Amino acid sequence: MTDLPIMVATAFVLGVAARFIRLPPLVGFLIAGFALKGAGYESSQALQKIADIGVTLLLFSIGLKLQIKTLLKPVVWAGATIHMALFVALFGALFYALDFGMFRGTDFSNAALIAFALSFSSTVFAVKTFDGQGQSSSLAASTAIGILIMQDVIAVVFLAASKGVPPSPWALALLLLIPARVLFKRLMERSGHGELLILLAFLMAFGGYTVFEGVNLKGDLGALVMGMLVADHPKAQEMAKSMLGFKDIMLVGFFLTIGLLGIPSVADLGVALLLVALIPIKVALYFGVMTRFNLRARTSLLASLGLSTYSEFGLIVGALGVKMGWLTDQWLVIIAVSVAGTFIIASPLNAAANQLYDRYRAFLRRFEKSKRLPEEQPVSVGQAEVLIVGMGGLGTAAYDAIVEDFGARVCGIDNNRQTVARHVELGRNVVAGDPTDLDFWDRVSRDHTVKVAMLALPNHEANLAATEEIRKFEERSGETLLTATARFEDEIAELKEHGVDEAFNLNTEAGAGYAHLVRKLLR
Repeated sequence: MTDLPIMVATAFVLGVAARFIRLPPLVGFLIAGFALKGAGYESSQALQKIADIGVTLLLFSIGLKLQIKTLLKPVVWAGATIHMALFVALFGALFYALDFGMFRGTDFSNAALIAFALSFSSTVFAVKTFDGQGQSSSLAASTAIGILIMQDVIAVVFLAASKGVPPSPWALALLLLIPARVLFKRLMERSGHGELLILLAFLMAFGGYTVFEGVNLKGDLGALVMGMLVADHPKAQEMAKSMLGFKDIMLVGFFLTIGLLGIPSVADLGVALLLVALIPIKVALYFGVMTRFNLRARTSLLASLGLSTYSEFGLIVGALGVKMGWLTDQWLVIIAVSVAGTFIIASPLNAAANQLYDRYRAFLRRFEKSKRLPEEQPVSVGQAEVLIVGMGGLGTAAYDAIVEDFGARVCGIDNNRQTVARHVELGRNVVAGDPTDLDFWDRVSRDHTVKVAMLALPNHEANLAATEEIRKFEERSGETLLTATARFEDEIAELKEHGVDEAFNLNTEAGAGYAHLVRKLLR
């Protein structure tokens, strides 16, 4: 426990350094782990427990946002299976054929096991990335997360088969969780909006973990299932937001533990770097599989980049391989370094995902099929003069206020199709679209009547990305007044630097809006 403050301080300093050079803080946390290992520090039970809590909360929060029908899409269940089969066959053959370093003398079964370990992508990285970009409700995010869940299912089967410990017969009793969801939802309704709701979230997450572990199933899968059981409740998103800070701080421990696994020798580092260099092939396989299932090139690219890592599960497979005598101890360190390396490489790639698509759009679209999924069909904003981008609570309030002046010439845009369907049922003019998608703005520009675009997206990064695409749209279609919302003065300054005409500070100007409402009532 005495080492924990030093570890936290190191993570903070290097996290700030990563942010300073416009990399996600998680890159700094990974480097901090390796730096601490190099300085002689070891992972502790306390740190590992923090990491485990972070992953459990992460899986529960994923479940709160996930609809079961997502897993039934062919691109998810078939796509995940086909990608894994192709990856294991291709990389297993490659590792078997290589004749240097740790690969020398590897038989095909061990080569296939290493390939299997590397075929998984990191759930932690993908979710953190999509959340950070404000894209957690997008089709790319839901597809990627669905594939990750299918990989989790395959993981459960593999672990059970390898350990010779099948699920307990009592696992059938887990079906009772389905009718029990009524009780969980009632508890959510009676928990208010404060600490009781947070406490209930922890209870459900760790309760699901414990129950699944008790019947020889993966505990993390239990946390995920518990979230899915109540995902359609109106307070599910509020519960997810209430856990955000707890989840993020605990996940710092997860990234530190990866770096603390060990420092590789020069030879092992060379093997790890080779594995990292092969990650573009993994991304290309994801992209190819997704486009074959009728996803657009952009959606496929964003989902594939979100999956452009090796996974923490590779460490579990590696540890099992070492325990069973299939692999040497060195492979565990090599896999740990390669996982960390892919995190470091994938972070800036995902940050630049929209720019990469915009630059290579003509080439990437050659791989699209003419048939499109219903979610990918073109949409139109009609003759709208005012676009409200992001139809959450803030966007909805703005829509209802401004529609009094502009009527049918107002159109809302949101990338969450459930949100769109709910608004349409209530009579609002809302369409499904991704404001960070240049293809979407191309369609808008064909019959351009837009005078004002109001950004009301869930976070600052999403507003910046949308601003960039709208200004490209403006170059082809004429001037558009662009406004946005922010919570801090430095965010307002950055928005204006990127081309926003006016930004509304939600913290300082909410009082003025409240006073305006009262004046209106007193007239």
